[in-house]
Amino acid sequence: MNAAITGWGRYAPERVLTNEELEQIVDTNAEWIQSRTGIQRRHIVAEGQATSDMATRAARIALAKAGVQPEELDLIVVATTSPDLLLPSTAALVQTKLGAINAGVMDMNAACCGFLYALSAVTAMIRGGGVRKVLLCGAETISPFLNWQDRNTCVIFGDAAGAVILEASEQERGLQAYKLGAIPDTAELLWIKAGATLYPATHERLDQSEQYIQMNGAEVFKYAVRAMVESSVHVLQQVGKTTADVQLVVPHQANLRIIEAVAKRLNVPMEQVFVNIQEYGNTSAATLPVAIAEAADAGRMQPGDTILLTAFGGGLTWASGVLVWGGK
Repeated sequence: MNAAITGWGRYAPERVLTNEELEQIVDTNAEWIQSRTGIQRRHIVAEGQATSDMATRAARIALAKAGVQPEELDLIVVATTSPDLLLPSTAALVQTKLGAINAGVMDMNAACCGFLYALSAVTAMIRGGGVRKVLLCGAETISPFLNWQDRNTCVIFGDAAGAVILEASEQERGLQAYKLGAIPDTAELLWIKAGATLYPATHERLDQSEQYIQMNGAEVFKYAVRAMVESSVHVLQQVGKTTADVQLVVPHQANLRIIEAVAKRLNVPMEQVFVNIQEYGNTSAATLPVAIAEAADAGRMQPGDTILLTAFGGGLTWASGVLVWGGK
């Protein structure tokens, strides 16, 4: 059996924060942000809005497209680094909000690669016969973890959620190959230091702003391009294909320069690369499902198309996969 994507949905908060607005709160300018990142605007959650709220909104759209009722779901997985709570899982909260009374629940934390890591796990579960209908969300509320005086990070990230429904199918659909990995001894290049068990959120650490995202952008850039390219080539070789056989590349939306560098090294024209970073910024684990949903709604993916997914994130994690688009 294969794990076909039969429904998809996306949600971004109503509040939009533009580059011009950021000029008023941090030492930067709109042109600098767009030229360095490709980002023009990003979405920010409303007060009281959480990751599970966005995931639920995206999930309802995906369920409707698939024609699946919440009580039919066997499993709910939420890929996120920004859960509502440390306990229970965000997936458990989504289950309650949807009324998915028969679903198991779990979260996946692999930073920006979380959706692709979770997609590979769910695909294996469906192939193994343990589940048949799964809701997979990628959802992130990054804005509370941003230091709005740090222009290296606060201009990059945004809040959003995407969701897909995966169903067992005898057709050659869904994820056909994947490669997951991580680079040792790189955690401090992209992390939130304070707030968990190793470095509890003491007054001293909070005074040092260690509860916010810290990133060495130049080093992350170098690792990202190489890992995304090498893993993309690997998964294409697994299925006996090259980039010439790919109808669309959907990369993690971290930085337009990274996307362009990856496309150049893969010898893929930018016209075959889906880019929406200008609207959302980097939404971590939400970027791939949001991009997939937006590309599908725009008609950029047709049944039977070969889609290359590739991502890179904190850990430092990396992942690529070959997806055949289409329903049951």
